[in-house]
Amino acid sequence: MSTADTARQVRSDAPSTDGTATGRRHPRALAPGNLLLTLVLSVFGAIVGVQLLATLGVTPSTSLIGALAAMTLARIPLAAFRGFRSVHAQNLAQTSISSATFGAANSLFLPIGIPFLFGLHDMIVPMLIGVSAAMLVDAWLLYRMYDTPAFPASNPWPPGLAAAEAIKAGDEGGRRAGVLGLGLVTGLLGAVFALPMSAFGVALIGGLAAMAAFGAGLLIISYAEPLFGLDLNSLYLPHGMMIGAGLVALVQVGRTILKARRGGADTPAATRDGARRLGTSMRLGLGAYLAISVALALGTGLVTHMSLGMLACFVLYATVAAFLHELLVGIASMHSGWFPAFAIALITLLIGIVVGFPPEALVVLSGFTAATGPAFADMGYDLKAGYLLRGENADPAFELAGRRQQLIAAMIGFVVAIAVVAVSYRMFFDSGRTAPIDAAYVAAIKAGPSAETARHLALWAVPGAIVQLLGGPRRQLGIMLATGLLITTPMAGWMVVAGLAVRVLAPRILGAKAKENLEIFAGGAIAGDALYSFGNGVVTAAK
Repeated sequence: MSTADTARQVRSDAPSTDGTATGRRHPRALAPGNLLLTLVLSVFGAIVGVQLLATLGVTPSTSLIGALAAMTLARIPLAAFRGFRSVHAQNLAQTSISSATFGAANSLFLPIGIPFLFGLHDMIVPMLIGVSAAMLVDAWLLYRMYDTPAFPASNPWPPGLAAAEAIKAGDEGGRRAGVLGLGLVTGLLGAVFALPMSAFGVALIGGLAAMAAFGAGLLIISYAEPLFGLDLNSLYLPHGMMIGAGLVALVQVGRTILKARRGGADTPAATRDGARRLGTSMRLGLGAYLAISVALALGTGLVTHMSLGMLACFVLYATVAAFLHELLVGIASMHSGWFPAFAIALITLLIGIVVGFPPEALVVLSGFTAATGPAFADMGYDLKAGYLLRGENADPAFELAGRRQQLIAAMIGFVVAIAVVAVSYRMFFDSGRTAPIDAAYVAAIKAGPSAETARHLALWAVPGAIVQLLGGPRRQLGIMLATGLLITTPMAGWMVVAGLAVRVLAPRILGAKAKENLEIFAGGAIAGDALYSFGNGVVTAAK
């Protein structure tokens, strides 16, 4: 090899300006073309998210809309749109719109509706400021915790897998596009007949034991009353189960960190590094939420409603509740693609009611905890999509560079969401429109403390803890069972059963190739369900 060839080889292996070792440059989120597209998509996503939450009570997945927009622009034969041919640029587009949609609806608009319905209008602006900060911290923490022992990149994160498969199919075509197209059509047709095809798709790719527990929870909560006359919600069984499972899950995460840190020379360096990053992130997260809790207590005037001791207890509880809410929502979404953020926020509120915090404090508590979790889960979906598109960490430096750009794209989406909600919330409130779940939070606060509720929560926390303990930190059986119990959708349970059956039988009938095809097909089914839900929601809201 000549000296010139050697020099060229050294230069190609040296780190580039974006931190990669191979010289590959990841598209920049702040590049003019990408920035303009992300801004436009973010405004659209935030408006649609708030409108559909206020009208229908649901938040649509807009991730694929962003990817399709970038794909469409890439087909325009002009030099200005050439950059959108990159799957990584398309990943940035879907990251920004998804962040704006879930951020505006679930993390911002929903929490500020609680003080409005309670008649505490002077709390709305301080609450918006506080939950905006919580949302940004929420996403940043997932960015730091992603691909650590608690939130491995190898876990399903189903909507992220669906987005990645759609982008890959659009880029590569061929067999992958055919299988994805078949899944897409199946998902669309099933959704037309009101079948929750996302549950079917998730069952094809999620952990087998976790999906079985999730499906069991869905079926138990749906049929306990019609078959056995048991109203499990009135007994607070799902809520108690999640409390018990959540506490054990927190201990399991702590043990995982300690085990990885104390591991010997045979413990992989990546595992030790991930454990250190996870531990540091948890400390930073608790510190950030503590600061936000104090700011909310001061900004909303809670200091005038509580004694100093009660105020200190409230700040401590709100900090821990918000952090636990985030972790539980993240674990559930990582395995199932469903995050019961509304229900888990209600659980933290019920505990606060039992403790005896005054109504004004409970209003702040419910809004604060509801704001954490959605952005955390959505960021995980987006990073999973990017992880798959970047080759599943085949080039670690390029992977980290891509994650940084995704974080920037997400933050653009979140900032746009804050602006959209700040400008539009009065219009919705003046017409009496809030997130429907807000009424449930307000009703619970007005009902006040109940010794019977406390007994039920404590009673059912025990079996929740036992199931989580038996399943271990990898399977998360307690969390997944409780997640299913918190969602009353009978058909979703049957679709999970159908997906598990197909998953078990397909390899025996179609051979070893079936596993890869099932993953692509599952991505299509989830994408089809999301696209139909989005389109149907927009049409319904317009009508």
